[in-house]
Amino acid sequence: MFSGSFTALITPFRDGEVDEKAFQEFVNWQIEEGTNGVVPVGTTGESPTLSHDEHKRVVELCIEVAKGKVPVVAGAGSNSTAEAVDLTRHAKSAGADAALIVTPYYNKPTQEGLYRHFEAIATAVDIPIIIYNIPGRSIVDMTVETMARLAKLPNIVGVKDATADLARPLATRVALGSEFCQLSGEDATIAAFLAQGGHGCISVTSNVAPRLCSDLHKAWKAKDFDSFVATRDRLMPLHSALFCESSPGPTKYAASLLGKSLPETRLPMAPIAEASRGRVEEALRTVGLLN
Repeated sequence: MFSGSFTALITPFRDGEVDEKAFQEFVNWQIEEGTNGVVPVGTTGESPTLSHDEHKRVVELCIEVAKGKVPVVAGAGSNSTAEAVDLTRHAKSAGADAALIVTPYYNKPTQEGLYRHFEAIATAVDIPIIIYNIPGRSIVDMTVETMARLAKLPNIVGVKDATADLARPLATRVALGSEFCQLSGEDATIAAFLAQGGHGCISVTSNVAPRLCSDLHKAWKAKDFDSFVATRDRLMPLHSALFCESSPGPTKYAASLLGKSLPETRLPMAPIAEASRGRVEEALRTVGLLN
């Protein structure tokens, strides 16, 4: 079971290239701050603009730092099933603890197509697989019924749910049982997601507030609801600010203010606007992460 605060890691760049040193230092900082697991080369890691070689290298760099300390869930999805199989095979051979597989974007497969895509990957590679259901980016939404079919496969172990549908985790729990791992992909709704049967969050906000995000989940598990509510409320301005423009632009800018990464993204992601930079800086100060 994967639970608690997992970070959907940014990929630092310097002059257009992956900044390997900054990335490994960032992963190590995340672990030191109490993050429960790390997720390289997902959406926040700008995987669509990484070459296959870069993608695989970032996974390897992450595992070098994190293996044996916290779980590594490697992004390995694609809208090509064959490509997703290749990336998932690499994740397993590199030593990842699980693979995060996004629903195929742009193609708009049917529910049967979604089932066959994930079945093919799960059959080809013996590694725990977490389904990444994010209709806002992929334009397809895996139903609970399709997920229940897939959950019968032994290595389909959970879902990253970025639907923002707060009835979904409860419906999934009722249909698939409490052992099917449910991780939220929406920081701002994590309290309700946990209350509806979720187990944790693959977080964007934890890129810049790893200790606070970890503390939030620790308080939930300890049933320390006063601390949970206080931390939940404290983090809300940051959740909002980090999505004032398309992710991960605001998050990379926030990380740069903390000295963790340059704000550099790859086209078609553009530098965030001046107003957005002000909003991110103000949120960091409000939360107490920046003097």
